[in-house]
Amino acid sequence: MNMQEVRQRAKYFGIKTSRLSKIKLIQSIQLTEGNFDCFASVLNDECDQMKCVWRDDCFSVAKKMHS
Repeated sequence: MNMQEVRQRAKYFGIKTSRLSKIKLIQSIQLTEGNFDCFASVLNDECDQMKCVWRDDCFSVAKKMHS
């Protein structure tokens, strides 16, 4: 998802979007949804959250952060 789509989703949940990075914003959304705030924390391409809407972005961001 691009940042605009992430902001729209955050606003839907009543989360203020100013001054938050994409990672922190997605983690806030995850918590609000009742999920783990694990975005971008995946290691070795292993994640058991198969239905997570952030899965593809999570892997790519995590690879950039941990390389």
